[in-house]
Formats: sequence, C-alpha cells, structure tokens
Amino acid sequence: MSATEFAAAQWTRATGAGVDPHEYRRVTGALTSLAGWGPSFLRTGHAYLERAEAAGSPVSAGEHLLMAARWFHLATLAPYAETGRAAAEADRALGRALTVLEPGARRVSGEGFTGLLRGPADAPGTVVVVPGLDSAKEEFLDLASALLARGLAVFAMDGPGQGALTATTTLRPDYEQVVGRVVDALGAERIGLVGLSLGGYFAARTAALETRVAAVATVSGPFRLDWAELPAPVKDIMARRTGGTGAAREFARQVDLSALAPRIAAPLLVVDGGQDVIPGVTNGEPLARLAPYGTYLSVPHGDHLLGNARPDWLSHLADHIANTLIAGRA
Repeated sequence: MSATEFAAAQWTRATGAGVDPHEYRRVTGALTSLAGWGPSFLRTGHAYLERAEAAGSPVSAGEHLLMAARWFHLATLAPYAETGRAAAEADRALGRALTVLEPGARRVSGEGFTGLLRGPADAPGTVVVVPGLDSAKEEFLDLASALLARGLAVFAMDGPGQGALTATTTLRPDYEQVVGRVVDALGAERIGLVGLSLGGYFAARTAALETRVAAVATVSGPFRLDWAELPAPVKDIMARRTGGTGAAREFARQVDLSALAPRIAAPLLVVDGGQDVIPGVTNGEPLARLAPYGTYLSVPHGDHLLGNARPDWLSHLADHIANTLIAGRA
C-alpha cells in the first residue's frame, strides 16, 4: 500500500483521535513512502513538545502535550522499527499533560496493565476504557472527556501488547484476567467498560466473566474472527502484537463470543458502523442479540471506530454508561 492510500485509510481514525485535519494532510502529503510515516509523525509530536516548553501558560503547555501524545500514538499505526519508542513517548506526553491540566490524575500500574485514572474520587462509577489491536489509551481522549463530563471517573488503560506495553508484552485473549487486576487496583465499587475495535471483544468477554462489571459498551468490536478470511495487513499487525503468525492464528481462533454473550448480565450497548466491512470479521449485531440486556446501534455511514460519525454515537454511549452506573448506585 502506498503512503497516500494508507493516509486515506487512516483519515477518519486520525481525525477522530483529535488531530487537526489540515495538519494531518500536510504531514501525510509530504510522505514519499510508507517508511516515512513513523519518523514524520514522531517529528510532528516533537514539535508539539517544543511548543509546550515555550508555552505562555500551563494550560497551553498541557494542550500541546495532549496533541503530542496523539501524534506519537499515530506514529505506531504503520510498520515501524521504533514503534515501542513512539508508544513510550505517547505515554510520557499524556502523563505530563495530565500532571499540568489535572493534578488529581494518577498513574495506576500492575501486572499486564498501565494507565491514568482521572475524575472525582467520589464518582458514582469508574469507566475502564479498553483499546484494541493497534490502538492505545492516547487515541480515545474525546471519549474520556465525554465520560468525565458526566461526573464519572475514567481509567484509560494499555493492556498486554498495547500502547506503552507494546515493546515488552503480547496480546492475550483472556483479557478479563487483566481487567480483574485493574478493578482490584482501582478499588472502585461500580465499574463500567468501554471497548473499542478488538477492545470491544475484550470488554464483552470481560463483562461475561467478571461479575463486578455493571455497564458495558463496545465500538466496532468483533463478535468473531475467521483467520483465513482476514486481510493480510490485519494478519500482519496481529502477528506483530501476539508474537508470530502461529500465535496470531491461535489468538484469532479464540475470538468468538457465541458462548459468552448470553452470560453478559450488565446492560450492553453495541455500536457498529455500517461501512465497517472487514473480511473475516463478524460485527457486533449477534452480540447485542444474544446478550440478555443488549442494545444495538448501527450507524449506516460509520466506518471502523466511527471517526466519521461521532455525533451519531458518542454522546449516546456516554449517556448509556453514565445512566446505568448512576441508576445502579441509587
């Protein structure tokens, strides 16, 4: 795939993550090959670090650091030898930003996870945001903002093979074990889960097996994967994140919610984009149908992660999580 084609394919994902669309066009328009993607995005992130150092106020510095985190994360989307470094820089920039903008935010880490806890200590619930195959906590800052605006606490995490842990760990299908340790570490009484892309599978699986989950939502999450049908780029990413082709094939085999969906006792919202058509991926309609308290929202023009359709689902999802957690507390 050419740099131009790749940039077009990542357009709504990048702008949905919050980067300026005009700057995205300038950065990607200057690429002569896909090999330049990672270095160019890293340079753009470093330019924001420089802006942060020269900023005239702590707020401006924090905003520049948030933008640096986004660009560093996006640097990891194309094959790149420095993916681990870029992910680490994204993690550091986000941590520095929240230190400035939200002094109450704190790092929480444990076996197989790291992340940042934000929001009031007396929140009616805590929402764990779960990333996917090649996403990370830095990609979903607008979702975190929507949940925080509704009075919830938010723990945006990287799990095995994700974000800051990419260089030292690999993806694992039994993600509920990791979320269980997250819940223990947070000490929260009411937990909501939001999973995006492959994170939707992780969130649904966890909701079926972890009884402390009180509300759950998935966005572009797979119900089932068929390795033989998956496109080569998806197989390549999965192989890199799981530790090889054999491990990736076995991982994909285990992504199947047929038996687990009926065990999800928490209210579940499943969000899909009608234009999100990936060979080998069964979208979430069967999950919503089989879950006892499942609701399905399909946005006809939405693509993968629905970065081109945020007004059609983001506030609805945030309300679903908030209303469920707050009603349950009462």
